[in-house]
Amino acid sequence: MKLVEIVKPDFVFEDERGLLAQLTHEPFGQVNAVYTKKGAVRGNWHYHKTTKEAFFIISGKVDVYLRLGSMEEKHTFSSGDMFIIPENVKHTFDYKEDTYLVVMYTSCVELQDGTKDIITD
Repeated sequence: MKLVEIVKPDFVFEDERGLLAQLTHEPFGQVNAVYTKKGAVRGNWHYHKTTKEAFFIISGKVDVYLRLGSMEEKHTFSSGDMFIIPENVKHTFDYKEDTYLVVMYTSCVELQDGTKDIITD
């Protein structure tokens, strides 16, 4: 079992004006645009019980560390890469360059009862 699924955007169009990347056709409960400075660490080994996360790197470079039980993986992603982290996989991010990315969640991490589907145990 892989701890991350490498995927491609649904559609990419590029011409002299620039680039359009359609990331997905399917609805997501939450979408975040994130900018992180080189040298920062985000995520701090958290996971989600009910939410998958899809990431699209607009620009920059990040090392992603993943853990599920005794399995561990490290992947380096950069501009144009897209990947999905499934439920229950612990992850943290170490930014090697200033990075812009989009994160899409299959459901909102802020739950109706006021808790969050963000587990840091």
